[in-house]
Amino acid sequence: MASEQVPRARPRDDDLELSVEQMRRLLDGAAVRTIAHIESLSRQPSWATEGGDELARSLREPLPEEGRPAEELLDLVFEKVIPASLNTAAPGYLAYIPAGGLFQSAVADFVAQATNRYAGVFSVAPGLVALEANVLRWFCEIVGYPREAQGILTTGGSLSNFSALVTARRERLPENFLDGTIYTSDQTHHSVEKAAMLAGFPHGSVRVIPSDETFRIRVADVEAAIAEDRRAGKTPFLISANAGTTNTGAVDDLPRLADLAAREKLWLHVDGAYGGFFTLTAEGKKTLTGIERADSIVLDPHKSLFLPYGTGCLLVRDGPALKRAHALTAVYLPSMQEDPEQPDFNLLSPELSREWRGLRVWLPIKMHGIGAFRRALEEKLALARAAADALRAMPGIEIVAEPQLSLVAFRAVRRGEDDEAANAANKALLDRINARKRVYLTGTRLGSRFVLRLCVLSFRTHAEAIRMALEDIRASLEEAR
Repeated sequence: MASEQVPRARPRDDDLELSVEQMRRLLDGAAVRTIAHIESLSRQPSWATEGGDELARSLREPLPEEGRPAEELLDLVFEKVIPASLNTAAPGYLAYIPAGGLFQSAVADFVAQATNRYAGVFSVAPGLVALEANVLRWFCEIVGYPREAQGILTTGGSLSNFSALVTARRERLPENFLDGTIYTSDQTHHSVEKAAMLAGFPHGSVRVIPSDETFRIRVADVEAAIAEDRRAGKTPFLISANAGTTNTGAVDDLPRLADLAAREKLWLHVDGAYGGFFTLTAEGKKTLTGIERADSIVLDPHKSLFLPYGTGCLLVRDGPALKRAHALTAVYLPSMQEDPEQPDFNLLSPELSREWRGLRVWLPIKMHGIGAFRRALEEKLALARAAADALRAMPGIEIVAEPQLSLVAFRAVRRGEDDEAANAANKALLDRINARKRVYLTGTRLGSRFVLRLCVLSFRTHAEAIRMALEDIRASLEEAR
C-alpha cells in the first residue's frame, strides 16, 4: 500500500518560521536599539507626550495583508512610538509609584516567551514550576509567613487584590455573601473597591473609614463600624489595610488591626503592593511590623523589586485557602498534584493560560542576591528622607506627609491663601517643575488640599536625580514670586 503523501506548501520569503540568520538579525536589531535607549535614559526628557493625539491618529491603519521589513518597524517603535510617553524607566521619574524595569528581567521574559513553555500545571513543566515556586517561597520568607503559606504571581496589584478578596469571601462568608462588609481607609487604592465590585458585592458593602493626620486608618473607627454593621444585620468579614498608600506612602497600624481582626474573626488583608518589600530593610521591617499576621498580602515586584510592569504577587497565610477558592478542573486537563511543594498554579488563581512569570523574578535575584535589592531599597529610604529635609528648609514649602517609606507629599503655601487659590497655585507649580523635563512628579488630593508627591523607588534613581528635582522645585517656586 503506497504511503500517503502530505503536500508541502512552497516556502516564501515571509514564512512565519524565521531562519537562523533572520532570527539573529532581528535580535541584533532589537538589542542594539534597546541598549542605546537604556544608555540614554538620563539624557532623554522626562516626558514627551505633546502631539500624542496626532501621533496616535497617524498610527491607525487597516489590517496589513503584506509584511514590512523588521528594521523599518523597529525604527518606528524606537524613534516615534516609545519616545512619545512618560519616561518611566529614567532616574528622574518620581511620579505615581515608579517601576524600574530591570533589563535582566526583560532578557528572562525573552527566554520564557521564545521557549514558550506552559507553567500552569506542574506535571507538564516541573522544572519551570519549581523555579516559580522558589520565588514564591522567597517572598513568603521576606514577609515572615509560615511554611504552609502559598502564593501566585499575577499581572499586578489589581488582580492580586481581586483574588485575595475572592479567597476571603470563600473562606469567611456563605454562598449568599451579599451582606458581607469590607473595611477600607479613605487612602486605600481604588483597586480594592473595584475588586469588591467584580466579586459581586453591592456598592454599599465597602465601608470607607477616615484616616488620621498621618493618613493611617483610624482603628477605633473601624471597630465602631464593625459593631454598627453587626447590629444592622450585616456580616463584617474583611479589613483591608495599607502597607504604603499611593497618595502618601502611609502604613496603617498593622499590629492593632491584626488584634482587631483576630477578636472579630475577620480576614485581614494587607495591600503592600508598593511597600511590602521594604521588609527587606531594617527600617522597613520596623515600619511594617505586623504584616506577617495578615491573612493575605499583595506585593508588586514591579514596584519595590524594580521589575518590569506586569509582575504582581498575592500571598496567603493559609495556603490551601487559595486552592479552595480557585480550584476547578476539566476532563481535558492533565492530572493535578496534591503536594503543595508541587503547585498547579491554575488551581490557585483565575488563570489557566498564563505566561511563565517566575523567570523574570528568579533570574535577577539569583544573579545579584537579595542583598543587592535590600541595599537599593535602603538607598531609596535615605533619599526620600533627604528630599523631605531639603523641602522642609525651602521657604514657602509645607510637608503635608512625612516619608513613612520612600514617598513625601508637600505643597507651596502663602499666608492668607484659601484652599481654592492654594490648589491652583500648586497645580501651576507642578506644571512648571515638569515643564523643565528633567524630572517628573505627580500630584494628588488629600482632603481639600492639592499636594505634590515625590516618590523615590526606581533602582536608577540616585542622589543626582534628587538634586535635580530639588533644583527644579526651588527654581519653579522662584518663578511664581
